[in-house]
Amino acid sequence: MHTPPSRAAAAPTDGSPVRIGALVPLTPPGWVEAGRHLLAGLELAVREVNETGGIGGRPLELVVRDTAADPQRAAAAVDELAGLGVAAMVGEYHSVVARAAATRADALGLPFLCSSAVLDALTEEPTEQVARLAPPQSRGWRTYADFLLGSGHRRIAVATQPSVYWASGVRILRDHLAARGGAVVELDVRELSPAALCDAVVAEGATALLLLVGQPDPAAPIVRAVRRDRRLSELLVGAPAGQPEFPGWTALLGDDGAGIPFLRYLPQHLGPLGSRVDEALREQLAGPPSFVAFEGYDTVAVLAEALRSHGTDRPRVAGAWPDVAVDGTRGRIRFSRTPGISVWQWAWAPVQVVDRDPAAPDHFRILHTA
Repeated sequence: MHTPPSRAAAAPTDGSPVRIGALVPLTPPGWVEAGRHLLAGLELAVREVNETGGIGGRPLELVVRDTAADPQRAAAAVDELAGLGVAAMVGEYHSVVARAAATRADALGLPFLCSSAVLDALTEEPTEQVARLAPPQSRGWRTYADFLLGSGHRRIAVATQPSVYWASGVRILRDHLAARGGAVVELDVRELSPAALCDAVVAEGATALLLLVGQPDPAAPIVRAVRRDRRLSELLVGAPAGQPEFPGWTALLGDDGAGIPFLRYLPQHLGPLGSRVDEALREQLAGPPSFVAFEGYDTVAVLAEALRSHGTDRPRVAGAWPDVAVDGTRGRIRFSRTPGISVWQWAWAPVQVVDRDPAAPDHFRILHTA
């Protein structure tokens, strides 16, 4: 059951700001580039909301906390933000961190609109407090598996590290591929040097190697080892989690980092809003924005509409998830209940498999779409 809309509830009282908390990885071991892009999108949207009257005349204020990819730090930040009186919380890129934040937000009754994390089980039990923009991992990674099958790959090696996120990815890939005659072989990078990993890929007869590991280490050394191994000249190297999306990947690996397919959550063509936001983000970031920056922008656009239409107190914000409908940079955003997903989910976020063109590493090629 949700609270009926009430635009009067968002009316200004004393002109004080409407504060929203933002969780972002801004220092290592967090993925700093992803955090910077996510924050850029959040900040751009907040500025635009305030330039058009804010929330019923009240300015929107972003209260940012760095999670540094640490679940405990994120949970503590949720407690702090709740104590500061934020109306809702947004953000986070790392799935395991977002899960800790979502669990704590749910316990505190703090609405949380998760921007980028994809782990299906964002909370253990169904919740009314949490909604998510990024497509669940099961949808994205099945799309990636379809790409592999369509490209003729049936025996897939995966370089893995211990993580709930990576283990979930392996399970999705294995189940989807096995049902279609494929197989997945796990290679633990804790036990294998990059050179030994190459030997194992050859021994297993795999035609593709997926990097289910952190970036820059050990992802970059593995890529370098594979590129220099003549036995693996025809091997497809893939990174479904999106490591090659950011400019730092090219700066680190140069031409070796091209031709590595990954998942990206953008439409084939941006509409007028997306194109305008793309231009503004390019100026803000001094370079091309990633899909994560668009996720950040869309997060605030959705939350601002929820605050305007339902009010700024927390129960009303959480009650807005099934009602809100917003034209985002990547399509019309509405939330629904998706089987197997415990949070309110945007079910139709665009999903692509892309890579950096070996002939022009700054250019992305679309290889497959959901």
